[in-house]
Amino acid sequence: MMKKMMIFSLLFLAASVQAQTARKFTIDLTEDGKAQMVCFLPETSSGQAIVGVPGGGYSMLSNTHEGYLASEWLNNQGIAYFVVNYRLPGGDRTKPMGDVQKGIRIVRDSAAVWGINPHDVGIMGFSAGGHLASVISTHSDFASRPDFSILFYPVISMDERVSHVWSCRNFLGAEGQKDPELVRSFSTQNAVRRHLTPPAIIIMSSDDNLVPPVTNGLEYYKAMRNAGNECAMLLYPTGGHGYGFGQWFPYRDEMLATLGKWLKARKTPKPDAIKVACIGNSITDGHGIDLAEQNGYPAQLQRMLGDGYWVKNFGVSARTMLNKGDNPYMKEMAWEDAQAFKPDIVIIKLGTNDSKPQNWQYKDEFKQDLCQMITTLRPDLLQPAKKVKKGKKNKAAPAVAKPQIFLCTPIPALKPSWNINDSIIANGIIPIQQEVAKQYGLQVIDLHTLFGTDPGNLQNDGIHPNEKGVRHMTQIIADAVKGGE
Repeated sequence: MMKKMMIFSLLFLAASVQAQTARKFTIDLTEDGKAQMVCFLPETSSGQAIVGVPGGGYSMLSNTHEGYLASEWLNNQGIAYFVVNYRLPGGDRTKPMGDVQKGIRIVRDSAAVWGINPHDVGIMGFSAGGHLASVISTHSDFASRPDFSILFYPVISMDERVSHVWSCRNFLGAEGQKDPELVRSFSTQNAVRRHLTPPAIIIMSSDDNLVPPVTNGLEYYKAMRNAGNECAMLLYPTGGHGYGFGQWFPYRDEMLATLGKWLKARKTPKPDAIKVACIGNSITDGHGIDLAEQNGYPAQLQRMLGDGYWVKNFGVSARTMLNKGDNPYMKEMAWEDAQAFKPDIVIIKLGTNDSKPQNWQYKDEFKQDLCQMITTLRPDLLQPAKKVKKGKKNKAAPAVAKPQIFLCTPIPALKPSWNINDSIIANGIIPIQQEVAKQYGLQVIDLHTLFGTDPGNLQNDGIHPNEKGVRHMTQIIADAVKGGE
């Protein structure tokens, strides 16, 4: 008996020592303390952080096995962990949304103090918390949006006919459930945005009879894959629902091993990386390029520039520079995100769709709209240049204003697909781009000339570059960026 007690005591002591490797504290997210964030900091940080969102059908918080229980494993990986005990919605979705968004902002704002890379802050949600995590990933502004998502057996649909009834009713409320547009919007597979929705890994069991995986997690995976966004899915044959990090899940070891590899494999920008925003239409977006988030020109530009840069794709297909065009870029979420990104370098590649007849009828406004985009990015350009008095010399060269803006001329349109007109591009759009660039002292990347007219670089539509053309175009842009340093 004494021997058994000694063994138990040693095990307890070992567990206590291991638990002490993480610093634990609690932060109130609301003045009344009804929403809190419990923080677990590892002794040795990898720089990665995860905000945890427990489940409970939006009627309670299952914050043990779907919350605190994950802290030991995550801290042992060097990952800082923050469990948000959010307010229950009771039909007011802004309560839990606001609590989790505030938690993410606090983690990023405190990154330097807590040893966290602010560009590597993810979210992990379980069941209804998985729905909330997917809502934050798809509906939040740039500052509150996570860099990656981990979704355990998530509620995705707000259509109670194919989802968890009480999660739907509690999140949207009785009146919200009667609003088809609200149900559609917060069924988050419908809110996935190309390039903007963060990478995700979805973990489910085939025998889950509480939240059907086919009409929930699988729908989110399909939306992500169809958008070309990075997404992985782990579907286990058994396990049911609600296991979280519990020891009773039969595939726990395999799941944690795969999740750990996925987290370590993430290519995370350095905290001090030079941020490059790629603004543009379908050619930037990656039309016709499978998995454009990994193979499109911004992704290839990232590889060419190296890890000292952080390149993000803010391209949206069919968009125009013209604010009166059929699809104005400056009315897109991507435009808001590009500004919130606070880039050091901006590459603007718009104009192709402006050559369509329905858009070019507003040609007299093209210059002012282009100037609007540039001066929104660079308000300093609205100020008149200061004159240096004769006889006085600047002691030091002035700092380069940020962001540095590169204006790309459209690549040649070899076919009039979608009524795109290369003559208008060459004789109408490009001269305006060159005039504006000269006015503001910006560099022009003349893709219309440098890309060339080899049809072997284009897809069959004669408009969009194929894989070979993307590499060619990216090299031209990379050379310009490197030369402009």
